[in-house]
Amino acid sequence: MKVSTSLDQIRSAERVLAVGTWTITLGAVLYSMLTVTPLMSGHTPKGWQWTAPILPLVVDAAVVIVVRMDSTLTRLDGDGGRWPVVLRWMTGAMTVLLNVGQSALNHDKVGAAVHSVAPLLLIVTAETSLAYRRAIAAALAAREARERDERVERERVAEERRKQEREDRLAEYDRARQAERERREHEDHMADKQREHEQRMAHDRRAEQARREAAERSERQRQQDAERSDRERREREVSDRERREREREQAAEQDADRLRQQLLSAPAVDERLPEDQARLKVQDCVVARIPQRRAVELTGWSAGWVAALYKELRIGERPALHAVPGTNGDATAPEERAS
Repeated sequence: MKVSTSLDQIRSAERVLAVGTWTITLGAVLYSMLTVTPLMSGHTPKGWQWTAPILPLVVDAAVVIVVRMDSTLTRLDGDGGRWPVVLRWMTGAMTVLLNVGQSALNHDKVGAAVHSVAPLLLIVTAETSLAYRRAIAAALAAREARERDERVERERVAEERRKQEREDRLAEYDRARQAERERREHEDHMADKQREHEQRMAHDRRAEQARREAAERSERQRQQDAERSDRERREREVSDRERREREREQAAEQDADRLRQQLLSAPAVDERLPEDQARLKVQDCVVARIPQRRAVELTGWSAGWVAALYKELRIGERPALHAVPGTNGDATAPEERAS
């Protein structure tokens, strides 16, 4: 199956190709200058050794020009003729000869092979990148031509569809006009029958309406009676619930008063109570709203400990009276509960 490549993917590939080509080119140029400069320095008259880097720089500049112009011409789908090819291969051959020259003079075959890697890679990369760009340009041109043909074909099909739709609309309009005439004739015929039927049904509807109204009045009366009964029942339940709540509050207040009297009349302890008994005693004091000073006297614990326990018990809601042992109406003395 042929996979379609998007323009973004093509541009990404071209960027990778350009970055790779220029990376190899710049690396080869730098390597060539470092390699050829000693050779030129050894074959330059004394006093002129400073000109040694000029020749490799000129040759490498020609290589850069060739690579750059080939890239531009490929994007423009142009052809520079045979001279760019001559320049490309001439500069490549010169770069190879200059890079391997020093090793060749020293009869160093390994050095000549090693120093030929960069220029040969540069030459092959330049040719390959040019071939890649031409192939990409040809593929893009073929793709554009194919898309143009497809667009023309779609426009032709769309035009034929619009033409067929116009013809279909005209035919549909004719059928609609014929159906409208038939419909009006049928409606006129049915209207006559409908008027006769409505006259017969009018009396029946009036009688049925009267029966329904009587039934609705009866149903409404029944619902009103039920709602009134339900409302009275809910009011009685609310009244009973409020009465029970008041009775519970009064009983709780009475228990709290009895507990307060017991605690106020209880004697102060001589020794400190155990912690669990002291906690129960302080809880009774909180419920009965007894001052902390009195709680200190009843427990024998320090004022700081009692104050902290008071604060702890009052963080939430005040403890319910029925939750405190001995305050559910039996009027048990605090000393008995503590024991």
